Amino acid sequence: MSDIEKVKQLRKSTGAGFKDCSAALKEANGDLEKASEILRVKGIAKASKKMSRDAKEGVVVISGDSNKTSLIEINCETDFVAKNEDFIKFVKELSEINNKCSSNLEILNQSEMKNGKSVENNLVALIAKIGEKITIGKIKTIANTKSKNFFYQHTVLKDNVSKLGVIVSIETDDTSEKIGNFGKQLSMHIAASNPISLQPEDIKKEIIEKEKELIAEELKNSGKPEEIANKISIGKINKFKQDNSLMTQDWVMEPKKKVKDVINEINIPDLKIKEFIRIKIGD
Repeated sequence: MSDIEKVKQLRKSTGAGFKDCSAALKEANGDLEKASEILRVKGIAKASKKMSRDAKEGVVVISGDSNKTSLIEINCETDFVAKNEDFIKFVKELSEINNKCSSNLEILNQSEMKNGKSVENNLVALIAKIGEKITIGKIKTIANTKSKNFFYQHTVLKDNVSKLGVIVSIETDDTSEKIGNFGKQLSMHIAASNPISLQPEDIKKEIIEKEKELIAEELKNSGKPEEIANKISIGKINKFKQDNSLMTQDWVMEPKKKVKDVINEINIPDLKIKEFIRIKIGD
């Protein structure tokens, strides 16, 4: 096999550039297996150097069906790389694997991809090839035999790859078109309104305490009597809970109504919103 053919084969098997493959083959005295190992080690070294950088760009990918739907966030440093063909190909395959392993990160990292290598090794190789920090961010799978999942994606880059993704799970025995339309609208509402909980009482205590601190700081120099300031604080906290809980938010399609009002109007007794997730790049 000629040197050029060896370089071509090494590039195909590792995804490394022409110059890196040539240098590795020279270092390995033409041995393809040794050259591949040299590139792998150098790829890990390159990837390690890039891990201290910020990776605030990226994509959100959704895979699965209406009974089991998964969402995965993959971060990179620039929007340019987020649109790179190799990056898009990697994240689409990664999303399918994530759905199969139900968003178990440990299993995901060790899972085999189509080229026979693990996700972890493919990620290192991609970082070395592209030259940017790439990380797996938030992952979530919603699976329920009694529920139907609906999803929405905003700023779609290609197919199921976007900048914002939503999955919402609705439990009901009703299979009418009415449920389908509501599910689509609800997922769009979640994308636009960004609720942090299903009900006001579900908001985490630490989030409420942080909001109380911000309100107290705001009222500290207002000059209002303590009793009045306390009443204002309670009112602001109640509004914060209402504005950030899905069921008590204003319905984006008709702001005079709350989400819970729309559910009541649908008039399906067993309808229940089980859970939802919203991931947006940059949040």
